[in-house]
Amino acid sequence: MRLRFTRVSERVRYYERYIPFAIAVGLIPLGLLLTSAAPGLGWLLAVLGLAGTLTGIYDLLQTQHALMRNYPLSSRMRYLLEHFRPEIRQYFVEDDHAETPFSREQRAVVYRRAKGVEGVRPFGTLRDVYSSGYEWLNHSMATTHLDHQDFRIRIGGPDCRQPYDSSVVNISGMSYGALSPNAIEALNRAAKAGGFAHTTGEGSISRFHRMGGDLVWQIGSGYFGCRDASGNFDPDGFSLAAADPAVKMIEIKLSQGAKPGHGGILPGPKVTEAIAEARGVPVGVACVSPASHSAFSTPRGLCEFIAQLRDLSGGKPVGIKMCVGHPWEWFAMAKAFQSIGIAPDFIVVDGGEGGTGAAPVEFADHKGAPLREGLMLVHNTLVGLGIRDRIKLIASAKIITAFDICRISALGADGVNMARGFMFAIGCIQAQACHTGKCPTGITTQDPDRYRALVVPDKAERAARFHAATMHALKEACESSGLCHPDEFTPDHLMIRTGPREVRSAASLYDWASPGALLEGEVTHPAFAKYWNRAQIDSWAMAA
Repeated sequence: MRLRFTRVSERVRYYERYIPFAIAVGLIPLGLLLTSAAPGLGWLLAVLGLAGTLTGIYDLLQTQHALMRNYPLSSRMRYLLEHFRPEIRQYFVEDDHAETPFSREQRAVVYRRAKGVEGVRPFGTLRDVYSSGYEWLNHSMATTHLDHQDFRIRIGGPDCRQPYDSSVVNISGMSYGALSPNAIEALNRAAKAGGFAHTTGEGSISRFHRMGGDLVWQIGSGYFGCRDASGNFDPDGFSLAAADPAVKMIEIKLSQGAKPGHGGILPGPKVTEAIAEARGVPVGVACVSPASHSAFSTPRGLCEFIAQLRDLSGGKPVGIKMCVGHPWEWFAMAKAFQSIGIAPDFIVVDGGEGGTGAAPVEFADHKGAPLREGLMLVHNTLVGLGIRDRIKLIASAKIITAFDICRISALGADGVNMARGFMFAIGCIQAQACHTGKCPTGITTQDPDRYRALVVPDKAERAARFHAATMHALKEACESSGLCHPDEFTPDHLMIRTGPREVRSAASLYDWASPGALLEGEVTHPAFAKYWNRAQIDSWAMAA
């Protein structure tokens, strides 16, 4: 009896989003019935009901707003408040600088750019420029003028036979299954239109990824798309899938910032036919992503796996994605890259502040190095070993604006991956219901009734427009600093207020290794002093 009541309750909650629309429809006959006894009230209710019904029908049929299609009439209150927000925000909304997944200012930047709305602001900055932690970029009196904004980086080391000329801004890994088919398709169409890359996420390449956009095939510990019946890596399956011309690069996912070292499981009931097809698993059977890889167990083994994937893919760039954890484990990898001579073509450094659809609170808040510290450690290690020039560094975690890109470029990145920025561009409102299957905008759900509201052509155009507007802002940022490419930003360009009376550049605030310094034993950074000599390429453990 209790189970039956629970199911009825769930169905009621499922359809409660249509209650305002149903009330509007009901007002029409109610008003007509009252016209004989109370003509004024009756006709008023009938007219209001008709107006509400017509508005609700319009909401259900329009293609611009997924939220309105899923929540006819009721969602209009949100858009009304959104319309008046610039005037009332100072009185009725919390401080923009509060600790939220993304500040209102950042979200507003994405929405304006995705919708093609003018992005200027009167009266100057909203920031407190005298508070500790405030950052800015120095500008130049000798500005440049650039004829294009399509900034590219070539990814592919000396062992790579098919290098890839990548945009400096691409879509970070979000799997089909975590995102709806319409969301994946919209993002891939945007990648095709804008000439940038779409990382698949560890859920592998689905039919919805095949819309013509460049793909970075991410391979996690579950080896989805290239696994045998036991869940181990399948070289033949990998080789067949990697031969797809749309696959431009291969990314081995070692860990992600939101839940490093955690792994995951997709319950059997959620493994639909399309998901099973993409992942190479049986329909209706739970598929597991272990916490670590089975194809290798040492830094040396990782190098051999990189070489194997590069060979099986026909020489395409192969990289790794990781959130920095134990420093000695990263040092062991770097030592292996340098001493064995097999290195990834790129490294995606994810920060502990990165996001996911679902993660334990302890992992989301307190696991993994933040992006800034992780990126600088990786950058300095490669510089100190003299191999930085052969490996491109891609930064990922809470990167939204052109300033974010310039700042992280100054700290060592060659390019960036964005996830939530593109989610905002296709309509995410941060309802934080990703794990429930009840995403109000149809982005993180497999419920057809919900994701049908996300109209692919419209959202693809918005995502492509967001990328183009971000690249334009990046171009203007480079020009104002007297530069020709984002990779010319250095720590000297980034200024950081460290107190009420002190400002320092990133060049003087942080330790920076000189080329080859680790080979000469000249690096004094505490992490190197403590762990470098104890890292070993044949084990993840420290030497005694």
